[in-house]
Amino acid sequence: MPMKFKVKVQLAINNMTQKQLAEVTGIRPPTVSAICTGAVKQIPVSALERICDKLNCQPGDLMEYVPDTQDYNKEGE
Repeated sequence: MPMKFKVKVQLAINNMTQKQLAEVTGIRPPTVSAICTGAVKQIPVSALERICDKLNCQPGDLMEYVPDTQDYNKEGE
């Protein structure tokens, strides 16, 4: 999985639960949970904006691209 989600870290920093984040952003709780666990396939920019606003952070604080080393090995062959 090339994207690593760090929303739980930001929630902890802000002393907030997933349920509270869902309430203050208007994002459905199952969607917030999927984002937190990395199970989400796509995130609308508007959702990222709301999360960043409420957690006082940047998008890069919420997710990180982690290259899949297997893909690099295939390309290098």
